Amino acid sequence: MKKITNTKQLNLIANTIRQDVVKMLYEAKSGHSAGSIGLADIFTALYFNVLYHDSKKPDWEGRDRFVLSNGHVCPVLYAALANAGYFPKQELMTLRKLGSRLQGHPHRGLVPGIETSSGPLGQGLSQAVGMALVGKAEGKRWRVYCMISDGEQQEGQSWEAAMLASKYKLGNLTAIMDRNNIQIDGYTEEVMPLEPLAEKYRAFGWNVMDVDGHNIKKIIDACEESKAVYERPTLIIAHTIPGKAVSFMEQRFEWHGKPPSKEQSEKAIEELETMRKMIEEEEQ
Repeated sequence: MKKITNTKQLNLIANTIRQDVVKMLYEAKSGHSAGSIGLADIFTALYFNVLYHDSKKPDWEGRDRFVLSNGHVCPVLYAALANAGYFPKQELMTLRKLGSRLQGHPHRGLVPGIETSSGPLGQGLSQAVGMALVGKAEGKRWRVYCMISDGEQQEGQSWEAAMLASKYKLGNLTAIMDRNNIQIDGYTEEVMPLEPLAEKYRAFGWNVMDVDGHNIKKIIDACEESKAVYERPTLIIAHTIPGKAVSFMEQRFEWHGKPPSKEQSEKAIEELETMRKMIEEEEQ
């Protein structure tokens, strides 16, 4: 896919993805709002600039591999894939419905562009490490990117995978952590404190960067910088606001796992349309 470098265009795509997610969740009457909406900028950066991929040839051998560990935010993945041309956008409205390919967690084999099935948190990094091991052993040029949540850092499997990635010097692996500070039943630092996250991963032998998870250019720059680190895996800690750009969702853990009502979805779309007009009026 041709990489988009125009910041305004990328911000408009992120806005479209956010609106798609709101509409999907309302139509489904089920799903996870806060994380899906909060990750729109990161998924825009990945699918419209960072990743080497081809929506017309989803099984192209030379593609970068993307693993979604926190599978409950799959609405944003589906929206990114549809906007990138992997399947018709009207299919987004079938989210979580009987017979739909767009289930509540992504399922490999159903949707083009989905590399792994995901559901139980904490397993995605292990899957990504396995892919990166194969890529390195076979001298492949493709890279592995893995989206992980902050809440799943409370699970031991994440740290086992982190140790293994460091041992085998997987410089072809970039993990991006959605550091939104919430999980299903509260704020992460109240449920099970995670900090100091950056220092922990550095102690495990990782190259670590912190970025604003809503600045698409900085996300792209961090991913590019990770390519220059050959002997260590990279973790990009992306600080995000759950429910970003929807005022009544922002920073509220209660929106981790519930969809908007009709009135709430209409208000969300209204706010996002206002933001879209502001983006359009900005000078590039």
